[in-house]
Amino acid sequence: MEPIVSVTGDTLTDLFGYGARREDYWRSMQRTADTALRHPSPDSAARLRQWLRTLIPVEAFWAFPGPGILAQLMTALDDGDVGAFDVAARNISAALHTKSYRRDPSAREVFEPHPAVVEEGVDDHDDAGSSRPYFEVLIVGGVDPDDHDGLARALHGLREPSDDFRYECVTVDSFQDAILALVLNQEIQAVVALDGFPYHSASDLPHLETFLSSHGVPHDGDLGLPLLNVVQDVLPQVDRYLLADRGWELIAGTNDAAAARRIFFGIEELREVHLSILEGIRERFQTPFFDNLKAYAQRPMGTYHALPIARGKSIMNSNWIRDMGEFYGRNLFLAESSATTGGLDSLLEPTGTIKKAQELAARAFGADRAFYATNGTSTSNKIVVQALCRPGDIVLIDRDCHKSHHYACVLAGAQPYYIDAFALTEYSMYGGVPIDRIKAALLELKAEGLLDRVRMLILTNATFDGHMAHTVRTMSECLAIKPDLIFLWDEAWSAAAHFSPYLRPRTAMGGAAHLRRLQSSPEYHREYQKFAEQAIAVDGTDPRALTERLLPDPAQFHVRVYQTTSVHKSMSALRQASIMLVADQFFGEVEEPFKEAFYTHTSTSPNQQIIATLDVARRQMELEGFELVSKALQLAVEMRLLINENPLISRYFRALTAREMIPARYRQSAEIAGREDQPSWSTTMLAIEQDEFFLDLTRVTVMCGRAGMNGADFKALLAAEYEIQINKTSRNSVLFQININNTRGDVAHVIKVLADISRKIDEHLHTCSAHERAAFEDTVAELVDRVPDLPNFSRFHDFFRDDPASPTRHGHMREAFYLAYDPLNCEHLRLEDPELDRRLAQGPELVGANFVIPYPPGFPVIVPGQVVTEEVIAFMRALDVSEIHGYDPHRGLKLFKPEVLVAAGPGQVAGPEGAAEPDA
Repeated sequence: MEPIVSVTGDTLTDLFGYGARREDYWRSMQRTADTALRHPSPDSAARLRQWLRTLIPVEAFWAFPGPGILAQLMTALDDGDVGAFDVAARNISAALHTKSYRRDPSAREVFEPHPAVVEEGVDDHDDAGSSRPYFEVLIVGGVDPDDHDGLARALHGLREPSDDFRYECVTVDSFQDAILALVLNQEIQAVVALDGFPYHSASDLPHLETFLSSHGVPHDGDLGLPLLNVVQDVLPQVDRYLLADRGWELIAGTNDAAAARRIFFGIEELREVHLSILEGIRERFQTPFFDNLKAYAQRPMGTYHALPIARGKSIMNSNWIRDMGEFYGRNLFLAESSATTGGLDSLLEPTGTIKKAQELAARAFGADRAFYATNGTSTSNKIVVQALCRPGDIVLIDRDCHKSHHYACVLAGAQPYYIDAFALTEYSMYGGVPIDRIKAALLELKAEGLLDRVRMLILTNATFDGHMAHTVRTMSECLAIKPDLIFLWDEAWSAAAHFSPYLRPRTAMGGAAHLRRLQSSPEYHREYQKFAEQAIAVDGTDPRALTERLLPDPAQFHVRVYQTTSVHKSMSALRQASIMLVADQFFGEVEEPFKEAFYTHTSTSPNQQIIATLDVARRQMELEGFELVSKALQLAVEMRLLINENPLISRYFRALTAREMIPARYRQSAEIAGREDQPSWSTTMLAIEQDEFFLDLTRVTVMCGRAGMNGADFKALLAAEYEIQINKTSRNSVLFQININNTRGDVAHVIKVLADISRKIDEHLHTCSAHERAAFEDTVAELVDRVPDLPNFSRFHDFFRDDPASPTRHGHMREAFYLAYDPLNCEHLRLEDPELDRRLAQGPELVGANFVIPYPPGFPVIVPGQVVTEEVIAFMRALDVSEIHGYDPHRGLKLFKPEVLVAAGPGQVAGPEGAAEPDA
């Protein structure tokens, strides 16, 4: 590997993956040194010296190995001591790979031969320092211009062996270098800024300048508080301290000063700075429920409640199930209890450690409140909808959202107004719901005089396949039409996104924070006044309301945002661990019904271990979420490139990019020239900021149709023969979801497997008969070219609508759902029954009596009360999946009998005897 590292690179690898590449550079440099040692040549030392000079500017952003060791390395080369250089480079490479420098302070003694390195995370040292978590502190500016690292040395001298944590300092001299250090070095947990540092870096950083210009950062004056405000916006979990040497009494009470955790006067209180740094980490490190659960498990507790498994004696003393205890370990049972005393707290009415843990979760996610759920986000969705919606409310809802939302509308008696997402027919999947379709629905309802009944908008973000909405634009344009609209964002697949500064703006809580800033922003107030001068009517009569970007009145719109998120899907938590996040300025008005809904759906016997992992997962993401998510993003970038640029693999497989997954009209960044499979990071940042939809890079959709396999068969092959587990498939693709658990070795395994499969296909096609080749080609055409159209939602039958003459799409799904409980109201028709085709052509209309949900794609193609169209039947007949919820292949589709749907007028529901009942 050549020494090509640069802080000015513009690929996604430069943005996400320098940490991993850094290991590669050191490993390659060590191997070059080893070669030079065994085969000396006149230019070997010069080559190493040039390589080291290239690395030094970037290595300045890390405390290990640090400037002192780098200077010693250069001295070794100047003295011709390639042997010493080789030993040090070997130790540095090993320490970076195993992260031993975090656990073992002696790892900094790089010029001493070390024993064989241990596996990452395994500690073979006994000193007190080795078990303390390690982090780095960024110092910006200096006390003495002639002593660059003076403050770092002073803080280093204040550290004690009894400290809970161990840290090293990194010192930079400018505003731009500080931001670059934070982006590249994800071990930084605190920033200490001293007034007086310049804005510009010694390096040319045009892409960083573009990013900072959007934050309105001044280029001169005291930049300490402006820096801390940018850090708060980009990396809110990083603690921020200001050392002001003048005018501190004037700035301490300003709005800008809110970004600082503490303000100190110069360096007169360095011990307080040191203690504050430790206290800041301690606050994020605490896990109230988990800590107390560990303490509870060690108490000699006598249990006389209904949980024999508690303490584990019925397991460990058993003659027949002792192997269960040996498999899980004793602590699992020691930590089990059905009690809520002794500090364990009650999930239904928390007052102690769960209450505190939920408050920490709210802070971590930027929410007002957080509520744990231990039976999955399916339940979280039902709680939120039932808490906020009343019978008769109209709910705008993504037709392709998770089935729990559809069932929630049934439970709440809300009338769904289904909005279709954009279709990706060639891949048999749907994307997100475009903003213009949501606006069209709101404007239509307003024109019909029904806007006051609209309560909520439910959207999925990100979708299973990775489509992330522009949450700020979506909510702001909706609020321009209906200022009190409530938003429920189902972010089951995106819990970890909040901890990436690149993805956070696309999350519900990131969007809510932005909207709140707009409410009080003088700049936005001026922008809104200019917009208002256009006099765009939002009553359904002005076509500009659909084509122009709408801005909400900052004096009128409300911020009422809810987010449900499956912590277990992207963070280190047990299955079914979920959180409901709230940013609702009127939550006090709905708190009581929220509690009632929470009581309705929450078990009185929640799993203690799930609650504990919710607590611990929050701690992890606050302290290392940025690093973990960045690694996952980088692995995803590498995986796409390795698949698409491999000449063998790419004959039969392709990892889809944003170009294929998002239509160009929803990607303004598509107008920028460049490679779609490896866009520049400046283009990526522009896409995150501007595009209506952005593809979460960790969702790697791999087309397998050209390999002659549908998604289900390919998934089965990977599991049965190659020990690779995946979840989601489509007709011609599978989804590899990269998460914080994956490693480069995992990706290497996938690439090797795809290469092996491709090689087998090659060999088969080269040796098979013409008939077999034709059969293969026909299978590929069937999967890739002859794909069925995806059906959109048709409409509710007139029987289930308030006004059949109205163009609106909402209907009484609850009444349809329960009407089907009486078997006398229903009939069944099999998909191959000719009667089905006759009814489609001649009537009477086919009306679904239950939810029909094929997996994949995993959303209802029929809901209770929906008119079943020819498109729906054609899609179901073309399905090649074995799992269809709500469809019995022996009996057929469950439909309402035609005579049941003619006995009552619009807005009324009839029972099986034909007696009409008023609409509830």
